[in-house]
Amino acid sequence: MVTWIAATGLAAVASVVSLALPAAGGPGAPLEWGGGPLTVDALPRITYVAHRGGAREVPENSMSGLMAAYRRGTAQVLDFDTRVLRDGTPVVFHDATLNRTTFLGGAVRDLDAGEWRGVRLRPRDGLPGSWRAERPPTVAEVLDRFGGRIVLMLEAKDPRGVDRLAALIRSRGLTRSVFVNTNDPEVARRVHDLGLLSQLWRSARQLRTDRPERWRSYVDLLDVDVRARDADLRRAVRSGVPRVWAHTVVTPAQRDRALALGCDGVITDAPGRLARRPARTPGAVMAALGR
Repeated sequence: MVTWIAATGLAAVASVVSLALPAAGGPGAPLEWGGGPLTVDALPRITYVAHRGGAREVPENSMSGLMAAYRRGTAQVLDFDTRVLRDGTPVVFHDATLNRTTFLGGAVRDLDAGEWRGVRLRPRDGLPGSWRAERPPTVAEVLDRFGGRIVLMLEAKDPRGVDRLAALIRSRGLTRSVFVNTNDPEVARRVHDLGLLSQLWRSARQLRTDRPERWRSYVDLLDVDVRARDADLRRAVRSGVPRVWAHTVVTPAQRDRALALGCDGVITDAPGRLARRPARTPGAVMAALGR
């Protein structure tokens, strides 16, 4: 069942963000690319990811929020979450229910694609700038708008949608341009077997007992909790997994610690804030921490 939630304090104003893409390599383009899709091979040594588009700066998992993060150029990867509708359509959404971020209530999986077109995101109070209510996009729409122009990271919240996600990614020639994220090592193995870039996220609690070297044959990116112990982060970095990025970073101090411990990327709700504060050198960070 889908129910309506009363709107409070939302001004029906147009978003300040243009949805027009800049020309490849032109003003506003965050990275240079050639004639083919931008792939993970183009990422810098230290990579910044706009988590849900940068959820402290833009409406999370929205097309306008992703576009804002893209145009600002403060992150080289755009992250978003995915769920699956009743009819199998993959959509961009974090929660299992509509209640927190839309004007409706009820389960996402109870809707079909036609009903999805009637959903409107409810930008949370306190976001900088002015944002309009908008329909949350489908995964196909995000891949069509950004695919090959910037590296993408999508979390498969519903493992039953992995095959459909793989088909969408492969049909667009984006197998080297999109990380598919999960918390389940077996789902990560499935993603790898489908020929996609697999990403595995782990909580601080999980990292205490994890043996991440076991995953190096099928995990392309290990996504580690920034709150984990130093020893656990170092073990992840030394696991042999090609990339180790820390989540969810919101302060320069968290970023600097993760980089000092060997992580080569940060997944952040505030890419703009971090861009304004250059990272400190690992030696300076460890000296300040007394390590």
